Amino acid sequence: MSDHLLNYLYREHARLEGDLAKEARRVLPDQIQIVRLKKLKLAVKDQIAQAEKASRQVEKAA
Repeated sequence: MSDHLLNYLYREHARLEGDLAKEARRVLPDQIQIVRLKKLKLAVKDQIAQAEKASRQVEKAA
């Protein structure tokens, strides 16, 4: 996996975290939106773990 992909995934995770915090600060937070953002954030976290694992395997093989 490329460092570009990992950098993108880290930025996306941070963006989702910010969106989640912003929604939670609203007077009447949209609970459906919060659940959606949490699921997306978790999916990105899983992609990060998968990309890091692949990156370590490539480094190990080299």
